[in-house]
Amino acid sequence: MKIRSITVFADAAIPLDGPRLMESGAFAQTARQAYADAGFEVQTTRLALDSVPAPHPDPVRYAVEVETLAREHGFEYVSLGPAPATLLPRLPEMFAATQAVFATAHIVDPASGVIDGAAVRGAARVIREASHIEGGFGNLRFAALAHVRPGTPFFPAAYHDGGAPAFAIATEAADLAVIASHAASDLADAHRCLRERIEGEAGRLVAVADRLAAQQAVRFHGIDFSLAPFPTLACSIGAALEALTGQPLGAAGSLAAAATLTDAIGQARFPRVGFCGLMLPVLEDVVLAQRAAEGRLNVGELLQWSAVCGTGLDTVPLPGDVGEGTLVRLLFDVAALSVRLHKPLTARLMPLPGKGAGDAVHFDFAYFADGGVLSVDGGVGHGLLEQTKTVYLCARAS
Repeated sequence: MKIRSITVFADAAIPLDGPRLMESGAFAQTARQAYADAGFEVQTTRLALDSVPAPHPDPVRYAVEVETLAREHGFEYVSLGPAPATLLPRLPEMFAATQAVFATAHIVDPASGVIDGAAVRGAARVIREASHIEGGFGNLRFAALAHVRPGTPFFPAAYHDGGAPAFAIATEAADLAVIASHAASDLADAHRCLRERIEGEAGRLVAVADRLAAQQAVRFHGIDFSLAPFPTLACSIGAALEALTGQPLGAAGSLAAAATLTDAIGQARFPRVGFCGLMLPVLEDVVLAQRAAEGRLNVGELLQWSAVCGTGLDTVPLPGDVGEGTLVRLLFDVAALSVRLHKPLTARLMPLPGKGAGDAVHFDFAYFADGGVLSVDGGVGHGLLEQTKTVYLCARAS
């Protein structure tokens, strides 16, 4: 298990408060060293702000300035937080002008829980426009959010609650699931083994976090102990699932295996924040990417599994000519599932210009595996969803 990110949360001041960002960076480096001394590999430190500032006269310049300051103070990536509707059209420009800036859009209103049709359409347009940045890679830095609360340390979803500075830990822990799946005698044994390993590692993480919070006077939000993968077999959630089912991912039993691993996280005892689930980012997992290239996965299946485990649709490679209407319908699906199940979900969709379903996918990026473009059903006809302003759904009764 590794620490994917130590994410520091702070408010965004206008004009930018350099000393405040310097303090956040100094804390991040202190935390990185403290965890390294405790035997953890820390991959990144990240800065999450509260929101993209609507009053700023030049949001593109603001994004460049934030990125410059964040990098000067040791942060690899910075999230500007959720963009208000008026700024969504500017996000592609902001991504094109930067390399480490992330941003999001709420497609479910955080206060009311209502699906926001205008935000859905705005997010779909961002995805279409950002697909022209770096051959589709630009959409790595954008996600549509549904029921995602502040304090989540995974990017792009991370944003601040507006209070005092805080930090949280995001794990890269799919290897724990691989170990548990191969060592277990049955599903129940895999569940027990994974839960015990999570609790053991979480105890070590919390011990360091409590010392940092006391010494540095910074709030500790908790751990997002999601089973995030890395593109090797030893850290592949797809490999763990296939070890449980004995079948290629997508075969019967895959959903039950995913639910088992996710429930182990749910029953483990640790201070939790964020998703705390099983992540299925297609391009970040070597087995998921391979099964996508083989045509064994489809978008509907991935969303179905999110009902019992995942974070939604993450790093999903789509045909470059996917229409805005199809993206709108996919985002409505994610929002509806999130509202009905009252669980956090995101959509990070990556249309790839010039590529069609089944085409090979390769990015020169350490966190991505080679995969294939997924097919997605979508015609040119227009239905009621494209005109819908708001959708009032009730969460499913427990």
